[in-house]
Amino acid sequence: MSEFSLIHNHFKHLTQSHSQTILGIGDDCAVSCIPPNCELVSCMDTLVAGRHFPSGTHPYAIGFKSVAVNLSDIASMGATPYAILLGISLPQNDDEWLQAFSQGIGDICKKFHVDLIGGDTTKSDRLTISVTALGFVEAGKSIRRDGAKVGDHICVSGPIGSASLALSQILTHQKTDLQHTLDLPMPQVDLGQKLIGYATSMIDISDGLGQDLRHVLKASQVGARLHLDNIPCDDALNTLPFADKYQHILNGGDDYQLCFTMRQDSFDNFNQLYPNSIVKIGEIIEQQEVELFHQNQQVDFKIQGWEHF
Repeated sequence: MSEFSLIHNHFKHLTQSHSQTILGIGDDCAVSCIPPNCELVSCMDTLVAGRHFPSGTHPYAIGFKSVAVNLSDIASMGATPYAILLGISLPQNDDEWLQAFSQGIGDICKKFHVDLIGGDTTKSDRLTISVTALGFVEAGKSIRRDGAKVGDHICVSGPIGSASLALSQILTHQKTDLQHTLDLPMPQVDLGQKLIGYATSMIDISDGLGQDLRHVLKASQVGARLHLDNIPCDDALNTLPFADKYQHILNGGDDYQLCFTMRQDSFDNFNQLYPNSIVKIGEIIEQQEVELFHQNQQVDFKIQGWEHF
C-alpha cells in the first residue's frame, strides 16, 4: 500500500465533518474558518513507542490516547476542540494495525465533534505519533496558568493516580483493573468550558499533579498548601503504603484530569450549578512553595513528576 492509499483507506473519512472545515485532507494545506469573536487555541503532543506507552499497547488505544492527550490541553484552556492534524512514523505498513489505530482516532474525534484535517505519514524504525490539536475560545476568555491568587481554592476534576498505578502493575506483570485509565483517558472538555468565568487558572494533569501544579504556581508567582487526604483516588490506591500511594498521586502523571483554582464565591456558585463535579484539595498561599499536609500534619514528600529527557 502506498502512502496515498494508506491515507485514503484509513484517514480521509475522518475529515470534513465540521462546519468550520473549508478544505480537509487531500491538498497541500487544510483551510478552516475561525468563528466570529473567537481566538484559535493550538497545541501539539508527540507519543513515542516504549517511551510514552508500552510497545505492546493495542493500536486502538494508541490512536485514542494520541488524540485524548491533546484534547485535554484544549480543555485546560476552557476551549472547544475543533480539529487535529496527525503525523505518524511507522516501522511497517500494517493494514490491520492501521485499521484499529484509525478506529481509535475516529471514535474519540466523533465523541468530541473533531475533524482530522491533515497531517503526514512516513516510515521510521520506531513508532512515533504527533498530533496537533486546534480549538476555539471566545476572545479574552481562555483560562491560563497565571491567574491564581492568594486565598483561591485548588481543585481537581476527578481521581488522581490511577493511570500511574495501572502502568506500574502492567510493567511488573500484575493484574490490573485500571488499564482503561492508562489506555483510554477521557479529556475533561465539557467541564473545561463550564469553568470559564469561574476558574482563575487551570492546567491539565499529564506529568504529575505536583509538577503540573507547580507550573501554575510559577506562572502566578504564588505557593500552595495541599491536603493529601482530600485528593480523590481509586480504592486500589488506598491499599498501598503511604509513600507508594502518593508517589502515584503526586508524581505519576497520565491522569488528564484538570487542576484549577477558584475564588470562594465562584466555588460556591459552581457547586450549586454543578454539584459533585469538582473536588477541593488545597488553597493558594503567598509563600512560593508547596506545603503538603496529611491528617492535619505537615509532611515531607519529594515532588518530581515525569521528565521528558
